[in-house]
Amino acid sequence: MPPRTTTPVLIVGSGPTGLTLAIDLARRGIAPLIIDKSPAHPRSSRAKGPNPRSLEVLEDLGVVGAVLAAGAEPLPMRKYRDGVPIADADPFAEVRATPDSPYSRPRMLAQWQLEEILRDRLAEFGVRVRLGAEVVGLEQGEDSVTASLADGGTLTARYVVGCDGGHSTVRKLLGVPFEGKTDETQRMVSGDVEVEDLDRGFWHQWFDEDGAVMLCPIPGTRAGWWFQAGPETDASGAPVPPSAESFRRLFARHARLPGERLTRAELLSTYRVNERLARHYRVGRAFLAGDAAHVHSIAGGLGMNTGIQDAYNLGWKLARVLSGQAGPALLDTYEEERLPVAADVLDISAERLKATLEAIRKPGGGLDSAIGPRTSGLGHGYRWSRLAGPGATALLHPGDRAPDAPCHDARTGAPFRLFEAFTGPRFTLLGFGPGTAGALREAESAHPEDLRAYGVDAGAPRDLTDDGGHARAAYGVEPGTEALVLVRPDNHVALIAPGGARGAVAAYLRDMG
Repeated sequence: MPPRTTTPVLIVGSGPTGLTLAIDLARRGIAPLIIDKSPAHPRSSRAKGPNPRSLEVLEDLGVVGAVLAAGAEPLPMRKYRDGVPIADADPFAEVRATPDSPYSRPRMLAQWQLEEILRDRLAEFGVRVRLGAEVVGLEQGEDSVTASLADGGTLTARYVVGCDGGHSTVRKLLGVPFEGKTDETQRMVSGDVEVEDLDRGFWHQWFDEDGAVMLCPIPGTRAGWWFQAGPETDASGAPVPPSAESFRRLFARHARLPGERLTRAELLSTYRVNERLARHYRVGRAFLAGDAAHVHSIAGGLGMNTGIQDAYNLGWKLARVLSGQAGPALLDTYEEERLPVAADVLDISAERLKATLEAIRKPGGGLDSAIGPRTSGLGHGYRWSRLAGPGATALLHPGDRAPDAPCHDARTGAPFRLFEAFTGPRFTLLGFGPGTAGALREAESAHPEDLRAYGVDAGAPRDLTDDGGHARAAYGVEPGTEALVLVRPDNHVALIAPGGARGAVAAYLRDMG
């Protein structure tokens, strides 16, 4: 008889969303079981890499160094008409890192490379993906949920999270409507190809009136490229399925280069513009995250990144409930916070798609039109959430992303960033000014396992000097004034209080559940 396995959290799907969630739980002492129906880890390139906000998440998870080393800076785009280069564009040419946002640009990285990095990190916690495990049924009880597998086995968990993509089995088993539209007129064929004698310093984009081909070099490969194109059509006008032969014909037609220079094509797929959003993110003890909860136009590269950020929101909440630090009602804030963000991302990607389709009608237009300030992911927060406590500064409200800032360790003089203070599974309390020292000591003493306190020019035991004034500037705390800022484990502001408000943190943690 197939075995029955029990786990605190069952994660279905081992893409970037599922792996992010698994790491976040594992580092909090919650050992999840992460499964995937695929018999082997895919080598698909798919998404082109993490955006600035996802890089911040990956830093907290301890993998950003590996991601930066394996990936590449976004390339300038070379745009052609009738096979002739007519314009180059670098949409990030004027973008620079700032003290409060250290990652100014996305990082180009094949999805399989990112997944490999995340799996290696997960393995450091003793957790590995179980392959060839397909969920075919879900049954929820009062204290657990049981998943039936295709091989006859069962898995019992306190909670289950469907991170299993746009065709999510978990979503379908839960009966959650996936509302939106699929535009059958907007199709694209894609795949990983090898191309000889093409300059790898550019993302090449051939846009003609009757079609297009786009080739972007895959970092870490000698001759690998992402291939995207409008599909060929047959005599009846129906799209031709993707194949190496079709790709060569499209390449020759639009690039005006010999088709045989495209020597290999694999991982072929047809993409249709899908814009859909799950009606609910939680059904009892089951949750949806990533593409299982929302699918977007590819414009702006927001799909995978929104999923990573879903997982980052959910992980600390599941861990607090499972460890008894909070009641189950805390889990309701996952949908409360993330569903509106996904709806906004759908609007952003739809807007960027429209702008791109308009741009490429004219010579010199290209995919740079898909990129804008709102595609970085840095602007999303949760001001409407019930977890957004009281207070505000001139710049920040509870629910906002907590900014970075370069400081120095007051004891050693070593450089120290606020993001280093936020690293790990705890809340972080920042105290600006000497009047906050008592509140910092009291809060950390009362919550030694749950909170770490840092003073900013406060004379506290763990004190930072704000030599350049970057921390006060980022948090909107005027010189000579004092404030307490509590930062959530997912690096969003929880509350802002006057410097002497000693009971504010305790009240927040108590009332949060």
